[in-house]
Amino acid sequence: MTPIIEVRDLRKTFRAKQKQAGLRGSLRSLVRPVFREVEAVSGVNFSVDPGERIAFIGPNGAGKSTTIKMMTGILVPTSGSILCKGLDPSRERKLLSRHVGTVFGQKPQLWYHLPAIDTYELFSRIYDLPRNAYRERLDFLVKAFEIAHLLETPVRKLSLGERMRCEITASLLHRPSVLFLDEPTIGLDVVAKLQIREVIRDLNEKEGVTIFLTSHDAGDIESLAHRTMVINHGRLMFDDSTDRFRNRYVTSKTIELHLDEDASRFDFNEGTVTERGKHSITIELPSGSKSVERLLQYTVENFQLKDLNIFEPPMEEIISRMYQAQAALVNTPDEVVEFD
Repeated sequence: MTPIIEVRDLRKTFRAKQKQAGLRGSLRSLVRPVFREVEAVSGVNFSVDPGERIAFIGPNGAGKSTTIKMMTGILVPTSGSILCKGLDPSRERKLLSRHVGTVFGQKPQLWYHLPAIDTYELFSRIYDLPRNAYRERLDFLVKAFEIAHLLETPVRKLSLGERMRCEITASLLHRPSVLFLDEPTIGLDVVAKLQIREVIRDLNEKEGVTIFLTSHDAGDIESLAHRTMVINHGRLMFDDSTDRFRNRYVTSKTIELHLDEDASRFDFNEGTVTERGKHSITIELPSGSKSVERLLQYTVENFQLKDLNIFEPPMEEIISRMYQAQAALVNTPDEVVEFD
């Protein structure tokens, strides 16, 4: 299968002006400015197959948005190469725009003082959409995102969740092959997030739209992404399935046992008891060992087990733990960071 996106040794360096504090520092920076080079993206390599759902995550300033902007032609790489649908984004941006859709959570594309329908009409002409095809596509998206009652309301009067649904609709009017989503659910309530995720997942499964998502929301990653890539300090630190991403950084599991007998005499010598009730006990055990198996064996041999629940840490905790571990490695400048 030919990749729909190919990124090879991608780098982006910015020149940042340095200024000392105070009036004297301001005057000096005008007369004799001092610059330093900041490498936002440092030798990134990856490819994406058609129809994949990718989560591209990392802490603030890691290089996520910079990478997406280069992939969509907004920024020109300092070096390296990108092919998206076989096109060079920085040189063939106008042609590429007919094959990709973009949603930047904090940078709207809808006209602020006009109703969303006016922007949709404009986009239909920019993309040269046949009238019947445009109306059919718009009707489908309006129904999917439940925005029929919002079309004639000025965008400035929409709530954040309503506006975001209208924004994504605008990005999907021309049936893009790739949809780039940069923090699409930032600031949204739970209901709005669920609705957006459901429609995006449905479009991926039914139309084969490739999804390239950046988000700090663990729910977006869990519900949308088959594959997770982690970038930090401009370097790609992890690239594998989302399941393996979760398993790699899950260091413990919580087991909740419900018994028909008094739990006060429960005395398992592994793990940490985090909660003990009259007929229940909760124990935290390390992952990747046979502790769970030994716990169950001990329980069934000594008690009448009524119910059992096993919990893994939430995705937010896993991501936080990963960032902390990788920050420690990246802060060692001469060390090459590799993950299996």
